[in-house]
Amino acid sequence: MSPALLPAHIIARKRDGLALEPAEIAAFVRGASDGSWPDYQLAALLMAITLRGMTAAETADLTRAVMSSGAVADLSVVRRPKVDKHSTGGVGDKISLHLAPMVVGCGAAVPMISGRGLGHTGGTLDKLESIAGFNVNLTLAQYRDQIVRIGAALIGQTEELAPADKKLYALRDVTATVESIPLICASIMGKKLAEGIDALVLDVKFGSGAFMADKARARELAEAMVAIGGAMGKPVRAVLTAMEQPLGHTVGNALEVAESIACLHGQGPADVMEVTYVLGAEMLQLAGLARTASEAREQLERAVASGAALQVFRDIVIAQGGDVRMVDDPSRLPAAPHHVIVTAGTSGFVHAVDARKIALAALGLGAGRRQAGDLIDPSVGISRLVKICDWIEAGETLAVVHAASVASGAMAQAAVSEAIRIERGPVTPASLVDAIV
Repeated sequence: MSPALLPAHIIARKRDGLALEPAEIAAFVRGASDGSWPDYQLAALLMAITLRGMTAAETADLTRAVMSSGAVADLSVVRRPKVDKHSTGGVGDKISLHLAPMVVGCGAAVPMISGRGLGHTGGTLDKLESIAGFNVNLTLAQYRDQIVRIGAALIGQTEELAPADKKLYALRDVTATVESIPLICASIMGKKLAEGIDALVLDVKFGSGAFMADKARARELAEAMVAIGGAMGKPVRAVLTAMEQPLGHTVGNALEVAESIACLHGQGPADVMEVTYVLGAEMLQLAGLARTASEAREQLERAVASGAALQVFRDIVIAQGGDVRMVDDPSRLPAAPHHVIVTAGTSGFVHAVDARKIALAALGLGAGRRQAGDLIDPSVGISRLVKICDWIEAGETLAVVHAASVASGAMAQAAVSEAIRIERGPVTPASLVDAIV
């Protein structure tokens, strides 16, 4: 190996604030994939990148290397325009489940590779697995074939796609380097661009329940990912959305699946549908299927009203081994044995529903994971959550806790009550969709 590509030399250059060459970045990613760089050297460079940053060119090179560390899905046989959506993670964010079928119902293909929840934000795969038998572990060949037949596949990351990211993310999680924007960009965009898509829409969240709470930092991340798309010849748009309160009225896997099914019937919560239509409109425009946002929204509304979107979701569930009876009758979804009502102690307007506190309450019930290997209970969570600006009378319901035990229900009841603030004076609602980058 050239001395210039030795790990210690590359680490030292970034430690000193220098821009890395493409060959150096490629050597680092290759070392993560094939094990030729030990964990301590990978971690050292991750920390140097976190502290020193990367230029736009370096970030694009890192993304390209992560994408190329494994197979890149060949979806050339798919005749529809291929567009995906990715969310940076939020509380009650079940939008992928119904958005993908809606967009497919308008003529696009949606190759969607998603992740699991970790910490206080939920994961699309965990929600889907609330449907008995649903298999998120398709091979690339099965993934491609299903997209050809149905227009969408909702799966987890395969062993073939971006293997370097799995290694690097695991190290970032234990070395306090998760928040680095270049590393986030390479992780998200490296995986997404390996899916074989033509275009990508990003839902970048900010606020108390978001991975990146600060709006300015969230915008910086959005702009960086859009720039990477441009550098790699893929149109990318980012929508900045607020995550101060949970999306919709439910938090918890089976509860959120039921709410998504309601969205496919045209009966979803207003805030969930607002974000859904904004993201879907951007997807259809990037796919070349609509000229304007209003035209795209009309198409999405027709896909729901006609039942086309619901049928696509049913087709996906059947194709991936799920029990479609749970889609046709959501009461068949897993249900917790204990329900505890959280009531208001005073009358007034809801001024706050702290998304992070609600998420931690759901986590305490078993709806999420503190560590990657933790098991989750698909039945538990929180429903009938009030929204900011709601008027509530004393004694009325603020939320319902779905718990596996009396004790866990009581703890969650106290936590949810603490997360909701009621005051007598009116409150001005904040904008849910902040900007499109």
